[in-house]
Amino acid sequence: MFGRNGVVMQFDKNKRYMITGGAGFIGFHLSMRLLELGASVFGFDNMNDYYDVELKKARIRELEGKSGYLFKKADLADKEQVFSLFESFKPDIVIHLGAQAGVRYSIDNPDVYMQSNVMGFFHILEACRHYPVEHLVFASSSSVYGSNKKIPFSTEDMVDAPVSLYAATKKSNELMAHAYSKLYGIPVTGLRFFTVYGPFGRPDMAYYKFAMKIMKREKIQIYNNGDMYRDFTYIDDVVKGVVNILCNPPGADENGAKYKIYNIGNHEPVKLMDFIGELERQLGKEADKEYLPMQPGDVYRTYADVSELMKDFEFKPDTSIIEGIGKFVEWFKEYYQF
Repeated sequence: MFGRNGVVMQFDKNKRYMITGGAGFIGFHLSMRLLELGASVFGFDNMNDYYDVELKKARIRELEGKSGYLFKKADLADKEQVFSLFESFKPDIVIHLGAQAGVRYSIDNPDVYMQSNVMGFFHILEACRHYPVEHLVFASSSSVYGSNKKIPFSTEDMVDAPVSLYAATKKSNELMAHAYSKLYGIPVTGLRFFTVYGPFGRPDMAYYKFAMKIMKREKIQIYNNGDMYRDFTYIDDVVKGVVNILCNPPGADENGAKYKIYNIGNHEPVKLMDFIGELERQLGKEADKEYLPMQPGDVYRTYADVSELMKDFEFKPDTSIIEGIGKFVEWFKEYYQF
């Protein structure tokens, strides 16, 4: 199988992989997959209490004891600590997933987004500069597209009108990464994730909150009266896309930067009410619904153009919501003993 630049894609289990946000949703699943492939993985995370810390601890318990795995509690905002971790682990490939997530949370808590998402990413870039790596892969977000009216969202689109501070920090990450790639020759790939869901997910995300409230027979809040569409992307598809990219860094673009951005989304927007309906069906309970207007920072529709991913890696996410919600519900009921 050929990847970008005509290079045969082959995962190298002998590389050393560092994952920031290692106790997070995507970080956990990616760590698990890399370990299954026989790689050495070093994860770190500040284990903050933005959502249930016990869930983060449960993820780490699933990983601890596996051959090749190391984890350390550490904060991206501490530059000396980040440098020390790079110096001791000596990563070949860095996957930067650590960030303060959440669109609505950024409206009331802007300071933490600047500290984690901007300064934290700056520290990772500086570490990659001073302790050279073969490839830096970082998480951006579909939020950078803002209220873009053109669909599907393409990586060629202008993304200069964010509608939340969270989105603005992710756009700033893309700009910073390009500058460092150009200045210091760091191969960098940014990934714009679209509404990732699945087992061991994030409790702050709508689908997870819906499931919890439905099972507890509490009212769920549905914004824009349910007239919203999301490109829901199952976690296994995200992990497969990331693994494809890790050992295949970009060559230099026309500006001399070894830099590339991809969308990773299911490229099939689902109406929010249809998603809720499938969740109700698989949980076996009907939700008590409260319909509310659109919230600040929200967007009407997300829809990923994955043609670049297809062209360069012959891959696109394809897990249906029926299958994806089924796997989430199975895990959810077992984990919470419903």
